[in-house]
Amino acid sequence: MILVNLDVVMAKRKIGLAELAKKVDITQANLSILKNNKAKAIRFSTLDAICKALNCQPGDILVYVEDEDNDGNEIRSDVKA
Repeated sequence: MILVNLDVVMAKRKIGLAELAKKVDITQANLSILKNNKAKAIRFSTLDAICKALNCQPGDILVYVEDEDNDGNEIRSDVKA
């Protein structure tokens, strides 16, 4: 799954939600959804604006981790059940 580390990057840059929302021209509610890993998608234009505002790369914000089931076991997408 893809995780959003926006909160980490924002903390490193010492920028708050309201300030970043204003710089990126996105609502605080939508930025909060992204920041709290509740978003299902992000537009490249939004990602571009966030990276410009935070002076970072997309890889600083987005990270891939293996999915796990409820027992903590890795779920492999290449294996059929």
